[in-house]
Amino acid sequence: MEYYHDPKMQKIFDYLKQPKTLEELKLSDSFIRNLILKLISSYGTLKTSRINEITGIHWDILEENIKKLEEDSFCAPTSGGFLFSSVEYTVTKKGHEKAKRSLEENPYIGLAPVSYEEYYNIMKIQLKGRFPIHIPEKVIDFTFRDVVGVEYAKEVLIESCTVGRGIFVYGSPGTGKTFIVSKMPDLLPPLVIPKFIEFGGAVIQLYDPDFHKKCEEQPEDPRWVKIYAPFVLTGAELSLNKLETNYNPNKGVYETSPIIKANGGILLIDDLGRQRDDHELILNRLIVPMENKKDVIYVRGIPVIVHSNFIPIFSTNLDISIMDEAHLRRAPLHIFLRNPPIGELVEVFKRNLDILGEKYGDEVLERFLKVYIPVSEGGEGLDPTFAHARDLAQITQAVRISQGKEVIDVDVLEPALKKHILIQLQRLKIDIAQISKKVRSYRVATDNLELAFIALNEIGTCEISFEKDSILIDVDETITPVYLATYLHRKGITADKIDLVAESERELRRTILHN
Repeated sequence: MEYYHDPKMQKIFDYLKQPKTLEELKLSDSFIRNLILKLISSYGTLKTSRINEITGIHWDILEENIKKLEEDSFCAPTSGGFLFSSVEYTVTKKGHEKAKRSLEENPYIGLAPVSYEEYYNIMKIQLKGRFPIHIPEKVIDFTFRDVVGVEYAKEVLIESCTVGRGIFVYGSPGTGKTFIVSKMPDLLPPLVIPKFIEFGGAVIQLYDPDFHKKCEEQPEDPRWVKIYAPFVLTGAELSLNKLETNYNPNKGVYETSPIIKANGGILLIDDLGRQRDDHELILNRLIVPMENKKDVIYVRGIPVIVHSNFIPIFSTNLDISIMDEAHLRRAPLHIFLRNPPIGELVEVFKRNLDILGEKYGDEVLERFLKVYIPVSEGGEGLDPTFAHARDLAQITQAVRISQGKEVIDVDVLEPALKKHILIQLQRLKIDIAQISKKVRSYRVATDNLELAFIALNEIGTCEISFEKDSILIDVDETITPVYLATYLHRKGITADKIDLVAESERELRRTILHN
């Protein structure tokens, strides 16, 4: 698909041919020779073909520099044929001493890095004009091919990737916040990054396979890698220290932070407010790289400017007031995810069973549906979440295998339902959340009181009543004025004014029973 390899990307590929001279490599001869010598010393003896494979250095450069090391009595051939690629080298006593000193100064051994200047310029070319972009319909269809419902959320994700602005995602646990955001990288074009950067003789690691997914086509120069737009996910484990580039003495590299790894893609701060460090300090640390699209790291005490052009996503199931106005300006879009419609939940359950390759009948889906339909309609009336559907499909597969059956039937589903902890806790009316939650009271002024009353009653209000020209509602803390206004607008109802009347702590809907 051209969107993932456009003419601009092809021009970069044409430029990134494997360097054949030190001048083209843009690294000093001393750095290259030390790298080769450390490598041979660490292995004892090593074929030139293996040196080429590990360092990614072209044969012409390797031969020139190994011959120079040999002339200076730092290494010597031990075996091999006529071809240089078959020659095996070892280091001399003099070479061991030099390699030891080099390792003490810089213990890095591996792929030859890219010069800082070349990294900076290539990234600058790619990031220029990255936003706004036009995302083709076929890319959108491909991105959301396995996403059920949440049309408003999809719209926001598309708009965010179009203009490169951040999103605040909030809602109850299990509503699919992380899942839907994880689709964003497919909406963005790929980019080419160096695996390692050299600065002042030190090596900075940029490529991280945990967050950077390789594309099929790759540049000729193996020191560069074409990746899909990064998706860097960090959650409650995030700390201020992890937002900095830190030196790893075992690998001999400076390991970059999530801020830098997310360049050109998405940085998701999940479970905001549950980090050990104060979330305000974490958000404040992110403001400069979000605003300037660049961050500063320190290599041997010297400041180095690196690119940090990412789309920030903040996700939480806590109160929206966890972020102040200064932070929300960096993430001006928002997605509020509530419990899904029952029909969508059944579809997700069905899709997960299909992905697992399970066979089942309609009666299984009907029984699953009955878990969530209201008690007044003959169901159990449990609160639906997408997490139920995903996890229950896997538990059901396990029960089916344990029972020795080929097909999932109701007799398989029933014990699976009992084994799902969140479903069982709801059945027992045990609320693992706080007993008391914050309730907000709003006064909604509108000309269409009757339609507004019906619409607001559908979002799960605790209490609702009429005033002369407005409606008073009590809702849980996740409901905001922005959400109410957006919700009513989509229902064709204009809210003239929405005022927060009061906040209080009280027990919501479910009660705690001791069993």
